[in-house]
Amino acid sequence: MGSHHEHDARQQRKPNLVRLATIGLAAAAVVKELRTPQAEREWHGTVAGFVPYDFRAPTVARFKERLWAPDDEHLITPQPFGVGWTVNVGRVVALVRKQIDDRQE
Repeated sequence: MGSHHEHDARQQRKPNLVRLATIGLAAAAVVKELRTPQAEREWHGTVAGFVPYDFRAPTVARFKERLWAPDDEHLITPQPFGVGWTVNVGRVVALVRKQIDDRQE
């Protein structure tokens, strides 16, 4: 048995599979865009058939659309910048508020 510190050190050396997958998907998305003729590059789309990516300059509107959209039915939305998904916190808050309101009635 090793100490807690030794266990932590071993854990830090192990490759984080989620991080490696994200880096791999980001690299694949960049390669996809670079293989597209320059005039047709959009820097957003999907890679591996379903994983969203968006490498356009982030905007406040896109952050709001994807992170704080209480009226959007989706809980999970594409990242406003990068690869993968994020939680639509606005929708989560709206659903929690609805549950609270329903219980108070």
